[in-house]
Amino acid sequence: MRNRNTLLLLLLFIICNGMALTMGLVEYKEKRTVKEEWTSMSSESSLFLMHDSKSVVKTEAGEMIMKNYGGGGILERRMHIGFITMEPKSLFIPQYLDSNLAIFIRTGEANLGVIYENDLGERRLKAGDVYIIPAGSPFYLVNVLEGQRLHIICSIESKENLGADSFHSFYLGGRDSVLSGFRSEILETAFNASRTEVRKIFTKEVEGPIVYLDDSHAPTLWTKFLELKKEDKVQHMKGMLQFDQEDEEEKQISWSWKKVLATLLLGRERKNKGRVKGTGDSPDSVNLYNRKPDFRNNHGWSIALDGRDYAPLKTARIGIYHVNLTAGSMMAPHVNPIATEYGIVLSGSGRIEIVFPNGTSAMNTKIKQGDVFVVPRYFPFCQIASRNGPLEFFGFTTSARRNRPQFLAGAASILRTMMGPELAAAFGVTEDTMRRVVDGQHDAVILASPSAAPGNVDNKQMSMNV
Repeated sequence: MRNRNTLLLLLLFIICNGMALTMGLVEYKEKRTVKEEWTSMSSESSLFLMHDSKSVVKTEAGEMIMKNYGGGGILERRMHIGFITMEPKSLFIPQYLDSNLAIFIRTGEANLGVIYENDLGERRLKAGDVYIIPAGSPFYLVNVLEGQRLHIICSIESKENLGADSFHSFYLGGRDSVLSGFRSEILETAFNASRTEVRKIFTKEVEGPIVYLDDSHAPTLWTKFLELKKEDKVQHMKGMLQFDQEDEEEKQISWSWKKVLATLLLGRERKNKGRVKGTGDSPDSVNLYNRKPDFRNNHGWSIALDGRDYAPLKTARIGIYHVNLTAGSMMAPHVNPIATEYGIVLSGSGRIEIVFPNGTSAMNTKIKQGDVFVVPRYFPFCQIASRNGPLEFFGFTTSARRNRPQFLAGAASILRTMMGPELAAAFGVTEDTMRRVVDGQHDAVILASPSAAPGNVDNKQMSMNV
């Protein structure tokens, strides 16, 4: 009996050790495979630039271009970065998205109408303003200036599984209206309208989601809508969607097709006009251009917005930042431990360097106005302005929490905080040598770069100078 128990224990020991060895081998192979992938990818100079762009809306009155990063599963959350251009006196027709939409007014001015908590909020947005439109909230945008194009930068993150890595616009009017998919009998009943009226509305060809509003181009429907008093717009927009707060936590939207677009589409007077006052209690925008920098020195400045600075960012679960580097300066090498970072170059040129976790270069490439880059969470990186002029970039992060970047060099670096014999031993030098090197830089966060990124040189020369 004792021998039998001994054999069973021995067999169990062998099995457990075999499983441990097997798991260890699998883990080793997986790590080795990842490192080999990083090494092979390091030769791709623009690995984290977002080249994949698509025109999702294009009319005579404007265009919307979306950029997406297609670099596999290295990012924990994906964003689409969009660029909206609207001609003077044009309208982006009422719609809603299945995703939160963050907009930044780069140039121009816009009127924004958005349904918020069962009411219509109207906001006048100017250059530098940031606004968050929650998923499922109907909205419209108008370029109110006569002689200037409106340029908007936006971020969209898909919230629903209606398609792999995508988002969807649901238009409330125009040729692609979501109502057009219903049978004529359904629409007649829903609107209490005749077949002639329904056909007149839903068979009319409209030029697209972005339309002109001036006398020579304007569709009568949208021109009349924008001329309405605010309380009437409330009734019209609420007629598109009726919100019922079923659960305060989930805040789900329930649809009431009995009241969809009755006035807006058919031009009828509502008997209960004036019942809703249209107080427009939607959140205000926040302006980046008017904010005092969180950090500033002789080499540049930076601003960061999170959920504590602007509450709607909590809903979207994103942060926003804006950086300006003077000619020849550098954002010190650092790590973002809480979020992936998406950046758009607003003006100037320079370089960006990103490092893989195994210590190899992931990307060392030139950047210029209009480029979009992405930095995965935890990956060390830095940006360098060219000697020709300042480098200005703006962007989004995938967290609304306070961003506390960990700087790897400079007066505020984590190496200074960790200074001691342990750190020196990790580099294989004496503590005096380590301290002399780490304490050599007196600036923090944004540094002077004696070998700044040149402006108009080839990549080979650029690599030698940076």
